[in-house]
Amino acid sequence: MGMAGHPHGIGSVRPVGWAYDRAPMIIYWELTNACGLACRHCRATAMPLPAPGELTTTESVDLLDDILGFDDPLPHVVFTGGDPLRRPDLDLLLREARDRGIGVSLAPAVTPLLTRERLAEVAQAGVQAISLSLDGSNAALHDGVRGVEGTFDSTLEALQWANELDVPVQINTLVTDTTAADLPAIYELLSTRTLLRWSLFFLISIGRGSQLTELSAGEAERLIVWLNGLARTAPFQVKTTEAMQYRRIAARAARRRGLSDAEIEASPMARGFGIRDGNGIVFVSHDGNVTPSGFLPLPVGNVKQESLVSLYRDEPTMRSLRRPELFKGRCGRCEFNLWCGGSRARAYAWTGDVLESDPLCPYVPEADRAMAHA
Repeated sequence: MGMAGHPHGIGSVRPVGWAYDRAPMIIYWELTNACGLACRHCRATAMPLPAPGELTTTESVDLLDDILGFDDPLPHVVFTGGDPLRRPDLDLLLREARDRGIGVSLAPAVTPLLTRERLAEVAQAGVQAISLSLDGSNAALHDGVRGVEGTFDSTLEALQWANELDVPVQINTLVTDTTAADLPAIYELLSTRTLLRWSLFFLISIGRGSQLTELSAGEAERLIVWLNGLARTAPFQVKTTEAMQYRRIAARAARRRGLSDAEIEASPMARGFGIRDGNGIVFVSHDGNVTPSGFLPLPVGNVKQESLVSLYRDEPTMRSLRRPELFKGRCGRCEFNLWCGGSRARAYAWTGDVLESDPLCPYVPEADRAMAHA
């Protein structure tokens, strides 16, 4: 799930070109991996009951205190899971975050635990926005992905509740080789509803998601071109997750419209430029393990023993992810690597190397084209 003023979440807008060496924009915090759903693509491989070693309430409050060590503005925190509604201390943690001036969004699972009353309670406790997942334009398609009958209708009902309670909503949609054809129909459905943002998550083959099939690079490119055109007239924001080449496609389209690079960097599209796994994003698992993102399962330490601030700023893998000049292959040579940088999670899933090229991107950098014609 992702939420900000960029492809990953709801948070403070920082200047384009901000170096995220000192603080991330978004902290994704998996409060629990317990969940009542059985989603086919689940990154967390969520289970009915909490796993051993889950951060205690005391450890969780200590982590909130640690987060205060990041530079101002403080990162925005997304409580995710599993299903964060399965944490009995959720409201307490929301209040503790609010008391510290830490903004929080929530990524609840659509199960019987998500009621209008419960949504009102968490909003009162400090939730600033929520995300809901919609992976099909009808019940058969969506419920087939989510693994529980009735989830489609319940998701649209939850969206309506959030509207009534003035809670902003991001709708997340999974993109695979089987869901892509339904995306226009999902867009038409969402166009009749009220939401802040539609975020399309391009599958990373980890967790249960390894049983599904990603788009080919060419298919992804065509889809992102369509999305970029859509975004110019859509009644809500359109973003991608783990498809950073959206930024390249949007920038090149803007150049064709006559915008200079300085004008592009000053435009709303640039709010997400450069943000990716480990650069503006960090993930804390239910047991305290820290990884560059939820889709890049490479632990760099654990908040039970180490400061999240120190791990984010100083751990060698994290530092390398913030240096595009270290990237390999086409991503390293690409003239858009400061704005884009590719999916480090997909590079790792496919090659085992976080610095390799993103295999979903077919773009040939200018340097390679010049070499081919030399």
